Formats: sequence, structure tokens, C-alpha cells
Amino acid sequence: MTTAKTTDQLEDLQTEFRAGLEANNWLLPTLGEGVNGLGPQAEDVVQGITGAARRIVADLDEAPGTRRLRFPPVNGTRLLERTDYVASFPQLLGTINAFEGDNAAHRELLATYQEHGDWSSSLTPAGHSLIPAVCHPLYAYLEGTEVDGTVYELVGECYRHEPSADPMRFVTFRMFEAVRLGTPEQAVEHRALWLEAGLGLLRKLGLEVEADTANDPFFGRAGKLLSAGQRQAQLKFEILTEVYPGHPTAIASANLHEDHFGEAFHLRTVDGQAAHSACFGFGLERVTLALAAKHGFDTAAWPTGVRDELQLS
Repeated sequence: MTTAKTTDQLEDLQTEFRAGLEANNWLLPTLGEGVNGLGPQAEDVVQGITGAARRIVADLDEAPGTRRLRFPPVNGTRLLERTDYVASFPQLLGTINAFEGDNAAHRELLATYQEHGDWSSSLTPAGHSLIPAVCHPLYAYLEGTEVDGTVYELVGECYRHEPSADPMRFVTFRMFEAVRLGTPEQAVEHRALWLEAGLGLLRKLGLEVEADTANDPFFGRAGKLLSAGQRQAQLKFEILTEVYPGHPTAIASANLHEDHFGEAFHLRTVDGQAAHSACFGFGLERVTLALAAKHGFDTAAWPTGVRDELQLS
């Protein structure tokens, strides 16, 4: 009974928060569950967080330097295989289908459509998939190269198939990521520096946050062992805040991949060893909505220090 009551209370809080976001033009509903547009104030905050994150990149000044790259939110389906995402997170992936039939097949599709049937059954895999993590295309781009500890700054769209009525859980969302590939020491240093800097920025923005060990949602029975091992090795930390009292939500994460991507994409350091990698990411919409929950829906009334940090006009 306690669990059900707690669940009902959480759903009520989520519904109330969503209503406020939509009424104040922060969230723009679409026809897809978990797919949301952003109004002007929310988008200004997203851009402000991105700018603040880029200033962290400049302040940390990790040698030998930083490269800013952009990859589209779509890649080849093979990327899901090369990153092991198909095996580890099949419940989250999304692939793209297209119509490739002839005139007869088109007539069948139209007949099904006009009868309000499942016309999507006429589509076939297009060989493309949606990106589940901003950093994944980077490893494929660098495949077979020697890496030297350079930090890669990335901003892009991610897709993870976990539709929810919770406004804090988007199906498609943007991430800012700072990724470093190099020696084990460089990867560990990068994760530590960014975890501290990320906590610092979020606290400057007035959020009550804490870091805690976490695990990715690996699928199936084997996934439980992988999750336990990931927590034990402290490979993943999440930065949590309570948008809903008593229910922490992750708004950023710091991940140590060890040599997983180095081995998968034949990335080597100058001494010929498999490269290690680490990334830190801000969930841009999640941070934005957490700030709305904390400070209200009128950014003009937010604390001066917060507005200055986000460079809101």
C-alpha cells in the first residue's frame, strides 16, 4: 500500500509540474509521448547552460587542447552494434524505417492507411538508427587513430525509447558532453575534474545537488551482473537533484569507459596501448526544467547570480 501511495503521489507531482510547464510555455506538447518542444524562455536557458559548460572547457584547459565537433542525431545501424548497444540496451534503441516498395506495394499501403490499419508494416529498415549517446559517433569517426588526450566538446540530440508522462524524462533530448580519449590516467583525471566542475556549476545555479554512484539500465539477467559490476567499480556517477521531493532525478553524469571504446574502435595511445575514455554530460533539458522547478517560470525573476551565470538578457 505504501508503494502504491508513493507512486500515486509522484504521478500527481509530475502531472502538476507538466501542467505548469505547458501553461507557462516552457514545454510545447507534440503528438509523441515524451517528445516535447521548448518555449522561448526554456530555450534561452538551454543555450545559457551550454555556454556555461563551454566556459568550463576553457577554464579547465586540459592539455593538449579541445576540439568542438558536431554529429547529426542519425547514424548507421552498425554503430549500435559496434558500441555493443544492441546487446546491452535493446529496450532503448530506435531505428529508422522507410518505404522502398513499388507501385503495387504503394497501393497496398494506401489501402491499409485508408482503413486506419498499420501502414507502417509496409516499411523496411533503412539502415539508419537514432543516436542514443552524443559521444558514440565520435569513436567511429576516430576509428584506427592514435589519440593523445584531446578533449572533444559535443552537443547533440539523443534518442532513448523510454516514453513517460514525467516531463523530466524526454524520449529525445540534448546533451552537452566533454569526452577525453587517452591514457587511463587522463581518463580518470578528466572524469574527476568534470564531476567537481559540474557540481560547482549546478550549485552556482541554485540547485541542491549531490553525486552518487549509478549504473546504466543494462537489459536482462546478465544486465544485473553488469550493473552491479559497474557500481562496484564506480565507473558511473550521476548528479542528482530533487525536482520532486523525495525522488532524486539525474541531471548530469560522469562516466569512465575504461578501454571499452578504445578496443571496439581500435583507438591507441602513443605507446600502442588501447585508449581509455571518459565523458561528462549535462542533460540540457533536464537541467533547464530543474531550474524552472527551483526558481519559477519567469526567468526575469530568477536570482541575479543565476541570470548572470546563464547570461540571460
